[in-house]
Amino acid sequence: MAVVPEDKLEAVVARFRTIETQLTTAAGGGPEYVKLTKEYSSLGPVVAAIEALRKARNDVAGAEEVMKDPSLDAEMKALAEAELYDGRARRDELERKVTVALLPKDEADERNAILEVRAGTGGDEAGLFGGDLFRMYQRYAELRGWRFEALAYDEKDGGGIKEAQAMISGFGVFARLKFESGVHRVQRVPETEAQGRIHTSTATVAVLPEAQEVDVKVEDKDLRIDVYRSSGPGGQSVNTTDSAVRITHLPTGIVVAMQDEKSQHKNRAKAMKILLSRIYDAKRAEQDAARAAQRRGQVGTGDRSERIRTYNFPQGRVTDHRINLTVHQIDKVMAGEGLDPIIEALITTDEAERLVAMDEKS
Repeated sequence: MAVVPEDKLEAVVARFRTIETQLTTAAGGGPEYVKLTKEYSSLGPVVAAIEALRKARNDVAGAEEVMKDPSLDAEMKALAEAELYDGRARRDELERKVTVALLPKDEADERNAILEVRAGTGGDEAGLFGGDLFRMYQRYAELRGWRFEALAYDEKDGGGIKEAQAMISGFGVFARLKFESGVHRVQRVPETEAQGRIHTSTATVAVLPEAQEVDVKVEDKDLRIDVYRSSGPGGQSVNTTDSAVRITHLPTGIVVAMQDEKSQHKNRAKAMKILLSRIYDAKRAEQDAARAAQRRGQVGTGDRSERIRTYNFPQGRVTDHRINLTVHQIDKVMAGEGLDPIIEALITTDEAERLVAMDEKS
């Protein structure tokens, strides 16, 4: 791994000290103050790691000087060698920690996210599995102290969902959930299966970073807005007026329909929030594809049609195919509390791949 040069470390520390000074004199509450506070909070742990790295480097240099002393007896030399060995291990670990912290950040990592879950192949069982996944993410959000707001929940007649959408708000939501996008497959015996045969079905998950107004410029002429009467489960209480809204973004062909609210204005606001995030996500996908073409490895392809994970209920295991990771205690995973080990492994793999790419450039 490439060693982080001292001038780069000093630039980070200097930026941290500058923000620290600005915060003591700036008036609180404004957008710039909030921005500085966030940057200061994110740099704090990095600066602490840099200071620890500097100390470890000095300790190693000191131990190496001691080893050069020709007057050392055998016992003192053995102690110095042990200290040098431990010091180098500590220094190398801190080098990696600081290097990872200084990797280019995905500017969307700290954003809220829009979660979309759709039933795939497998009939009613696919809808039931989609509903299970939606609730899994809801419980995971609650465990992390995030806010989970259902935007739409289109139920199927046989139970489960056709599709469901939610806004998940909190610190670093997108950073932790962005690798969840793709096809999730389930293998289990449906409750309606009399002969105990295992069925395979799928659901598709999409995690989109919440778009800000500055991210996407959408003009009125680019939109076609249709209103119609709500229908089906979820819309039965509001199907007496033209409250449902369908918005089409003509340049991209992206379509969002919303009928969960009684108010046309509320449905339109929800639909626009999702539409902007889909447009922003599509723009990011183009940029990611260009970057990925220059990278030797990455966690999955990022393609929503990629099968990323299998939930095997008879064997009680969950397998993430992108990193060949299998965890057991599937009940804990579906309850949200067992999802963190998978997410942590995906994040660690992504960091390792980006470190390799950085070393190849240097």
